[in-house]
Amino acid sequence: MAKKESVEISDYERQRQENIAQRDKLLRQLALDASAAGLGPGQKPKPPKPAQKKRPAVKKIKEEVVPRRTSSRIAGIEADSEVAKRKAEDEYVAAQEAARVKRQRISGPLDLSEVQVAGKGWDKDDNSFRDVFRRGADPGERTFGEEEVKETTDKELRALREKMSGLELYDGFEPNPVVPGIKITPERIYSLGFHPAADKPLVFAGDKLGNLGLFNASQPSSSSPAKKSSPMKSEDHDEESQDEDPEPNIITFHLHTRTISSFQFSPHNPSHLYTSSYDSSLRLLDLTQSSSTEIYAPVDDSLDEPISGVEMDPLTPHLLYFSRLDGCLGRVDTRTPDTNTDIFRLSEKKIGGFSLNPTVPHFVATASLDRHMRVWDLRKLGKHTAGGGGGGGGSERSPALCGEHESRLSVSHAAFNSAGQVATASYDDTVKVHTFEGMGAWRAGRDLLSAEEMAPSAVVRHNNQTGRWVTILRAQWQLRPSDSVQRFCIGNMNRFVDIYTAGGEQLAQLGGGGGIITAVPAVAQFHPTNDWVAAGTASGKLCLWM
Repeated sequence: MAKKESVEISDYERQRQENIAQRDKLLRQLALDASAAGLGPGQKPKPPKPAQKKRPAVKKIKEEVVPRRTSSRIAGIEADSEVAKRKAEDEYVAAQEAARVKRQRISGPLDLSEVQVAGKGWDKDDNSFRDVFRRGADPGERTFGEEEVKETTDKELRALREKMSGLELYDGFEPNPVVPGIKITPERIYSLGFHPAADKPLVFAGDKLGNLGLFNASQPSSSSPAKKSSPMKSEDHDEESQDEDPEPNIITFHLHTRTISSFQFSPHNPSHLYTSSYDSSLRLLDLTQSSSTEIYAPVDDSLDEPISGVEMDPLTPHLLYFSRLDGCLGRVDTRTPDTNTDIFRLSEKKIGGFSLNPTVPHFVATASLDRHMRVWDLRKLGKHTAGGGGGGGGSERSPALCGEHESRLSVSHAAFNSAGQVATASYDDTVKVHTFEGMGAWRAGRDLLSAEEMAPSAVVRHNNQTGRWVTILRAQWQLRPSDSVQRFCIGNMNRFVDIYTAGGEQLAQLGGGGGIITAVPAVAQFHPTNDWVAAGTASGKLCLWM
């Protein structure tokens, strides 16, 4: 065994270490002397820390644990060896599996408090979105029924509620997908109304593709007394034909190339029906002559000027008014339509609907996408005042503005009744009734109505969020109610039709038992005089209450 050799230090190294030791000793002594004399640097007092606001504890979000890469060199694995290759393959497989799990669909129910990734803690019972979420439709859920009728203390109101709630769904051909149903048009219904005849319920409907459907509700059906009391057929008759129920006799005409947005029967000739369409034309359907003629269309066939509504002056048989989606109001003389047509620009944005006052038709109400309901006087034409200049084919002149009311969101429609009241439906989920008294005495060019005079006399909360696939909800008055009580109807997103008075009191909520109405009856309309209500759905089916 070799002896352990001692390491000798040179004289130079020994001298250097001694000098270092003496220097360190001297520095320590100097520091002690200076500290004793009070000459050394003292420690500065630390400034007090500012009081920090206590922050709420942030909820830690569980993160997915991903396998980490490890060093082959530290693990002692030789590069390019079989062990290194297997390790790389294992890491690749683990990464692929982690990516697959991350992309995999999650099945089963989820608690939002467990899957929240940002924002403050979610409380399902107390959050700012709850009221917004609950605004949607709840099919079949009634908001007015027998209990509300029974609790009515006013005798006259209760009698009216019982009367209107007593209307029954026409069951001759049930509007249910199990049976053929009253499919009055091939496509979604945009416009609907009754023929003014009081002895027979004749319903007309216009759809998205320009078809006009006609249905006579007085025709024999499977539930009619004549059908039920009919004698037994002979034994040699085909048994299958005995079990078949008659299908409704519906007549359909293709009058326009695009949506029939509105129609109106002439107040002077019940056999004349005027129709408006998004194909930029107005047509007259003569039921006695079995013909349809074009009344108005743009001079240039290349112009696209969709028409949103049409009405005839109830006092002047040859004057026809119409509104366009570009914000214009038109007036055409049906005797000479090529030469006597006036176009007035009333708004820079879409006019969704308009209405003439039935008793003083020189007053017109318009509803626009610019959130305004406006009342105009057609007797005096002045410079355009609402919504900017007059472009897009509209005249720089416009009727005199009487007043305007602004809603929070766009106004879909405005409808006059014979008492001088205007009902509007707006996307701010309200139906408003504006009352204008003594309009017949208003002089032409009078001062603008004040905000108080234009304010609604009644406001009804109503879900008007139709979305893309349901026709816009519109409040429609009964033109001449037999009991002189002004009332209007409007579709309900819960698959009903609501009826209200001019004071905003609900009279009825018409529906069908057993979920027989399977779509929103969005386009609702009263018969002018009888207590009949018809409504159309997006599938082209008709619901009728009588």
